[in-house]
Amino acid sequence: VQLQASGGGVVQAGASRRLSCAASGSIYSITEMGWYRQVARDEVDLVALLKSEGTTKYVDSVKGRFTISRDTSENTFYLQMNNLNPRDTDNYYCNMWGMSGNGSPLNSWGQGTLVTVSS
Repeated sequence: VQLQASGGGVVQAGASRRLSCAASGSIYSITEMGWYRQVARDEVDLVALLKSEGTTKYVDSVKGRFTISRDTSENTFYLQMNNLNPRDTDNYYCNMWGMSGNGSPLNSWGQGTLVTVSS
């Protein structure tokens, strides 16, 4: 299963941006989907998480501003980012846990998509 992240770009402070993560390949089930941001070369931190039953989790710095959602018909999930500020500038990565169509565990990462917020 491959994930394709998109939607990054340069925006002004206060603007909105929607990131998308599209999954391709055979998926049997999805346990959770998440968006992460890069904090070091090989380290990411959770930004938002959506579990299969619908529960969500957000890091405190984005609560009330970011929303994670899913289009089940397309195996695509999103991160709606509102009221962006320069501290949100980062590479954002999407991740999916679950089970692939051949029964093997699924843990896929998309490539980073850069969001740059100018003041």
